[in-house]
Amino acid sequence: LRCDLDIKSNSSSHHTELYGEERLIVRRGQPFNIILHLKTGSKEFTPDLIFLPFSVSPGPLPRKESDTKVSFGLRDSTVDTEWSASATNGPSGNTLTVSISSSPNAPIGIYSLTLDQEGQETSLGQFILLFNAWCPRDAVFMRSETKRQEYVLAQHGQIYRGTYKRIKGTPWNFGQFDQDILDICLKILDDNPKFVSDADKDCSARKNPIYVTRVLSAMINSNDDSGVLVGEWGEFSGGVHPGLWIGSGDILRQWAKSGPVCYGQCWVFAAVACTVSRAFGIPCRVVTNFGSAHDTNANLKIEKFYDEDGESLSNSDSIWNFHVWVDSWMTRPDLEPEFDGWQASDPTPQEKSEGVFCCGPAPLRAIKQGELTKKYDAPFIFAEVNADVVDMVRLSNGKFVTFGGSTKSVGRFISTKAVGSDKRHDITHQYKYPEGSKEEREVYEKAQHHNKLQQQGEEPGLHLKIKLAENMIVGSDFEVYAVLTNNYIEAKTCTFLFFAKAVGYNGKQGDSCGYASDKVEVPPGEERRLSLRLEYDRYGSAITSDRLIQLAAITIDKETIDYHKAEKTIVLDEPDMEIKLVGEATVNQSVTAEMSLLNPLPELLQDCSFTIEGVGLTDGKPVTAETEDVGPKQEAKASVKFTPTRVGSSVLLVNFDSDKLKNIKSFINVAVKE
Repeated sequence: LRCDLDIKSNSSSHHTELYGEERLIVRRGQPFNIILHLKTGSKEFTPDLIFLPFSVSPGPLPRKESDTKVSFGLRDSTVDTEWSASATNGPSGNTLTVSISSSPNAPIGIYSLTLDQEGQETSLGQFILLFNAWCPRDAVFMRSETKRQEYVLAQHGQIYRGTYKRIKGTPWNFGQFDQDILDICLKILDDNPKFVSDADKDCSARKNPIYVTRVLSAMINSNDDSGVLVGEWGEFSGGVHPGLWIGSGDILRQWAKSGPVCYGQCWVFAAVACTVSRAFGIPCRVVTNFGSAHDTNANLKIEKFYDEDGESLSNSDSIWNFHVWVDSWMTRPDLEPEFDGWQASDPTPQEKSEGVFCCGPAPLRAIKQGELTKKYDAPFIFAEVNADVVDMVRLSNGKFVTFGGSTKSVGRFISTKAVGSDKRHDITHQYKYPEGSKEEREVYEKAQHHNKLQQQGEEPGLHLKIKLAENMIVGSDFEVYAVLTNNYIEAKTCTFLFFAKAVGYNGKQGDSCGYASDKVEVPPGEERRLSLRLEYDRYGSAITSDRLIQLAAITIDKETIDYHKAEKTIVLDEPDMEIKLVGEATVNQSVTAEMSLLNPLPELLQDCSFTIEGVGLTDGKPVTAETEDVGPKQEAKASVKFTPTRVGSSVLLVNFDSDKLKNIKSFINVAVKE
């Protein structure tokens, strides 16, 4: 007569309640129940006498050969290795409870469920099948319940940015359970070029989290397809500045409505990839690498070239102050068992892989061990965390002289959010051996395929370092110092240069923020300082919303061809934002959030606004309140009302934006009561 998909009960046992109760969403390899209501007068059902064949099919062209159509009948009990079903009579005799177990290797997606009644197919409804981190036979199985809660079910997190000296967590709403998000994530798979060229093959391959993760690393960027985000590191007109996003939901909805969204940078690409992965049931974490190398010629070295005056020469290799990607948890049946576990993939478009802008998944163990033949893109990710830096001067005769470098400046403080808290968890040890250790150098040798590299010890000579001021809040003037120490046994005379330039988080240099020079004589065993005053009047218009300034000090002795260089990137501190709720947050009742922020700049802020967003707090959409212009050292204030729709703990994210001060984010935890 009809079929009840028993959505509420199934959702509870399959950890899918947060998707809502509008439709059946289950995880593979685990039984779910449906209730068949029989027509009045039907004979009592006897399971061992009736075959009762069911069929399930994902995709537009169901075929048994590709596992996109499966038929199965009733048996005494379900099994956990393949599609199967069993049945029991209801107490009234007019219902039949059917337990259906999906294969732990079934493709994810939207399924149609049908029943063959004497040659006539009857539709019982549709359901969505996801990966299952709770199922031991699933490729994404994760043993720890606390980790499953964090890496599959957590809807908000922290993304780390800045420099390795000043690491700052930025809150982010993943919102994978928000309304329409799962449908949009499935649309991403359906829009990928592999589905367009061969839908049946693509749908069948969706059983494999390796395949799905690689497709996502290509589809989150829009370089080769109509993917989600357009990357931009310079001019942001005609779109949203990457620093203004505070959640994935708005981006995904805009993409579903009108195509590629402008604009994204690495942390935005990674955050959206994390949302989609968690929505599909793949355990996923966002990872930040400080001092991240972009090795364009695959020689595992970052070569920096300078002329005799210390000016940088153009080069395609670069070191980003930080770079963000994702790790996803899965087995690797295509490799040896030791490579199961976390796999790095990077949706930011940097280099092509197999002709497409995508990267990974590559096993973290392969990266740590220097096993660069293991799929996918292990050499590029290895270089991001392990490349050596070489500084070279081009002399007037055209020859190059190496004058510096580092084996330790790339791949520092690799960070992700800790399980169950907002603290930073350092996972550098999962990617590499300790810097300078015997194992780390041996791995680098193996990756390089050349003779063993000798560690560079500190030798007698000139030593150069940069020292910073204590408080460097944006808007203030402050001094930085380059310190030159002479460890030779004789005095040294050289030209001393000190540069300050604005820089993007991807290492792209901008305009000058200051310059100082001097000719100094340094007696043996002594030091000389060169100070550089950084004034807001000069750096304010040069810096990006990342608020990064790169300092470079260089000493030049042209007579002995002795060059030395020190670099440091500083992050200007942002002003503190105060957030408080007026009264308690109660479900389905309006509550007001009050925000304030002191303008640290010595000039007027215009186009000021506060934007709030929170899972279960703002109906899945950001809410913006514009404020009046704010004078120097004056306070920007705003109040925003919102109505929580879910009981429990959530996070309210707040972003402040203006014409001259952008990308200021904060959050508060909100406990919504009945």
